[in-house]
Amino acid sequence: MILKIKQIGLSLEVKDELLNKLLEIGKTQYPREFGGFLIGYYSEDNMNLYITDTILPKKYKVSEYSFERSIKGIENELTEFYTENPRKIYIGEWHTHPDNSPTPSATDISAINTIINSKNTIPNPVLLIIGYCKTTADFGFYGWFENKLYKYE
Repeated sequence: MILKIKQIGLSLEVKDELLNKLLEIGKTQYPREFGGFLIGYYSEDNMNLYITDTILPKKYKVSEYSFERSIKGIENELTEFYTENPRKIYIGEWHTHPDNSPTPSATDISAINTIINSKNTIPNPVLLIIGYCKTTADFGFYGWFENKLYKYE
């Protein structure tokens, strides 16, 4: 799947197999939200993003309307990705919205702001929200660029 934010020229590419994997992982926690870290790499000009993998949190708190993850225990997995391919880095977050749409909540906006304001700022971080019910799923990709959240289409 290739998506773009046309007004600013950003693009994102992710394989359907990874999206299906994330959906299946999220469904194991139904009716609670669940998520993890997104791994990938940027083109040299930071305008094209390639999402390749996920890392699941070791510690987390979940409910029907929230997902709170910890970064404890993922350092080794991040190092493994970086060792395998030095371009692969943490590029954002994903989580589910069971029985709901893939639209960012106020909590989601706050979370992406935390990423932006961290010392290890990444270019154009991405937020993937998977909204699903028993029969359908919708993937909402959002990217942060110059102090604004945009939706990839």
